[in-house]
Amino acid sequence: MSHSHSHDHHDHSHAPTVSGDNERKVLLSFFLIFTFMIVEVIGGLISGSLALLADAGHMLTDAAALALAYAAFRFGRRAPDSRRTFGYLRFEVIAGFINAITLFAIVAWIIYEAWQRFQEPHAVLAGPMFGVAVAGLLINVLVFWILTRGDSEHVNIRGAALHVLGDLLGSVGAVMAAIVIYYTGWTPIDPILSVVVSLLILRSAWKLLVKSLHILLEGAPGDATPEKIAYHLRNKVPGVADVSHVHVWSITSGRMLATLHVRPAADADIQEVVRAVERELQSQFRIEHATIAPQWDDEPPSCSLSRTPHRAHTHNHGPQEYAR
Repeated sequence: MSHSHSHDHHDHSHAPTVSGDNERKVLLSFFLIFTFMIVEVIGGLISGSLALLADAGHMLTDAAALALAYAAFRFGRRAPDSRRTFGYLRFEVIAGFINAITLFAIVAWIIYEAWQRFQEPHAVLAGPMFGVAVAGLLINVLVFWILTRGDSEHVNIRGAALHVLGDLLGSVGAVMAAIVIYYTGWTPIDPILSVVVSLLILRSAWKLLVKSLHILLEGAPGDATPEKIAYHLRNKVPGVADVSHVHVWSITSGRMLATLHVRPAADADIQEVVRAVERELQSQFRIEHATIAPQWDDEPPSCSLSRTPHRAHTHNHGPQEYAR
């Protein structure tokens, strides 16, 4: 039984390079948002404004997005070891899952408090509420400016910027609610706004929960399902007679891996077929690490996940991250 290995030592990541500037930008933004979130909680308690507390909850989603982006930068660089052969790349996903569960609890509390306030209206101090809301708006504008300066193409930075942009709407709403309460004394606007902001938090939390749970369950990425990969390789790669037993999953957001069996045509050069399949997986599906097992007509079909690929296999990975 012969084994052939093909290694490509280029980095095939399609994400922009993580720079020190990106890390500093994200870290500074995190400290600004997290610090003001605490100020907003204090301001909400002093003024009696549930809308400010809800906006602080929304700021927590921003802080979490920035913390996850920073964690992805830092942990993504850690080299694998004998116990963690893919390093710490999945740390970001686990943190995201825990964050999503926490946000659901925050939303439940805000909605409960809003209902209580509809039953028994609370006094709201419009002055302190207005001051804190305006300051929150300015902080969000500053953080959005920081994140969108220079290289803003990285997926984590773009995601964090969108979070902050959403929080801008919450801050604008809190400013308007404070103005309404100051001039009309109509306090129900405060719990109404808190529910609106809670729905924004709920949307972010749901998307984060679904995405992180899908990755933790080894779900196939939407744009690289086994069916799409098999169909594409059968029709686009010369020398491929059939593709079977395709398994594709993500280690973390944007980092995909795959294993598959390829049956070469009778007159095909197996090494050329394997290399062509590798290139196609990289260029069309952004799969950075592939294990390809050639399979011949006289071999019985097998789909055991624990079985070692036979005859020949090939690994394709970027530097360090995917040492196995």
